[in-house]
Amino acid sequence: MTLQSWAANGWLRTHQTSRQEVADLLRIVERDLCDANGVVSPDWRFGIAYNAALKLCTILLYASGYRAEKTLQHYRTIQALTLVLGVGSKGDAEYLDTCRIKRNRAEYDQVGVVSDSEARELVAFVIELRAKVIAWLKEFNGDLI
Repeated sequence: MTLQSWAANGWLRTHQTSRQEVADLLRIVERDLCDANGVVSPDWRFGIAYNAALKLCTILLYASGYRAEKTLQHYRTIQALTLVLGVGSKGDAEYLDTCRIKRNRAEYDQVGVVSDSEARELVAFVIELRAKVIAWLKEFNGDLI
């Protein structure tokens, strides 16, 4: 599958991003990473870190000229990670999808879903993903960073 085939299926629509939009999203990532290291519950730290990861995936999709449609928006944004960064990022997309499900449980269903170590693990993952996204932007869309 490609981003173009996803668009043909109605899962994505074209999107023209800008340097300012990418900068704004990166600032959200920085805020969320800072907040995720604060003194709050592991559930909430996990949710904040998840939000930062989702924004990084959004940046990749926007920089590729697309945005996810509203139906399954988080899922499709995360799954597009592999389409943009390549099959080597499949494990990252799978991990983030697991995080998406866990975050939804913590957000909507019950307290104490996330352990402290899981929250720390996701924060560390997001820091690494941020580096990958910035490197990708510099290589393929330098005008956006």
